[in-house]
Amino acid sequence: MDQGRVVEAFRREARQLAQAMAGVSAAEWCLPTRCAPWNVGELLAHVRVVVAWLPGMLSASAPVRAEVSAVEYYRPDDRFAADTNAARIALAQDHAATRLNGSALADDFNSTWQQVDRLCRSEPEGRVVRTRHGDPMLLSEFLLTRVVEVAVHGLDLADALGREPWLTSPAADLVQELLLGPDGAATVEKLGWDQLRFLRKATGREPISEEEASDVSRLGIRWLTLG
Repeated sequence: MDQGRVVEAFRREARQLAQAMAGVSAAEWCLPTRCAPWNVGELLAHVRVVVAWLPGMLSASAPVRAEVSAVEYYRPDDRFAADTNAARIALAQDHAATRLNGSALADDFNSTWQQVDRLCRSEPEGRVVRTRHGDPMLLSEFLLTRVVEVAVHGLDLADALGREPWLTSPAADLVQELLLGPDGAATVEKLGWDQLRFLRKATGREPISEEEASDVSRLGIRWLTLG
């Protein structure tokens, strides 16, 4: 995966999310999301937390070589176990609770993604990092997982707020490619879906009928474990 392409997609998607969150009213921060038990503020705090792992990863010594791809990162192991998910939920709630209001949450996310963007742009192609789970990954591959977080949870936040999705094309294309490979557009066309509908169904944001599930199986599609 081209590092520059991923960095640019991250920049555009994170900036779009930050702009959308800047217009959230005081009451809207407490609206529920599909990512229960998080409300809008707590879900944004989660996105901020998962993006904020990067500065520490980039300041640490680089592993000798990458051993895990973005697809392999989503393998169904203990990182998606019940206790890990519980800790993930609590971490976001704790972070949200430390901010005085929703505006502070939005400002915090805005400064965090910009810092990550600056750091990633200064790294050479082929930079290797180690995740908090211990995975040695190319920066481009790990940052791709952050694009997934910002893009997919952006859909969750837009839905919770009753807004049209602000998903950017570069991020949507990368997530689709992660899920289906470089020829994903042809697969989506065979399913009879547009890209947004595919991404919603593939990430559990929209239900799949039995007939659609049969088509998915026939085409040999296997969803990733996204938590």
